[in-house]
Amino acid sequence: MKIFITGLPLEVGEDELTAVFGDFGQVKSLRIIKDRETGQSRGFGFVEMPVEEEAKEAIKRMNGGDYNGNRIKVAEAQEKPNTGGNGGGGFKRNNRTEKSY
Repeated sequence: MKIFITGLPLEVGEDELTAVFGDFGQVKSLRIIKDRETGQSRGFGFVEMPVEEEAKEAIKRMNGGDYNGNRIKVAEAQEKPNTGGNGGGGFKRNNRTEKSY
């Protein structure tokens, strides 16, 4: 099960967070998301735990808790929807069939 964590203090490292989640069970992977330019934590990350019951217990016990002075939110990660688009944005043309001049 993949878990989403937000509200992490910027100084928290992956080893420390792995140890915290390890109190609930095996941690398969953990990643704190970092800014591309500065390399500093963006305050959120993902934990993957192979045993669903252990992951749910971690979510239940940690969500809304205080972590080094920050209130964290912990929830099951939602899969990013695949919109099937080209990723572009911007101007959209009017698709009406009648022409106006």
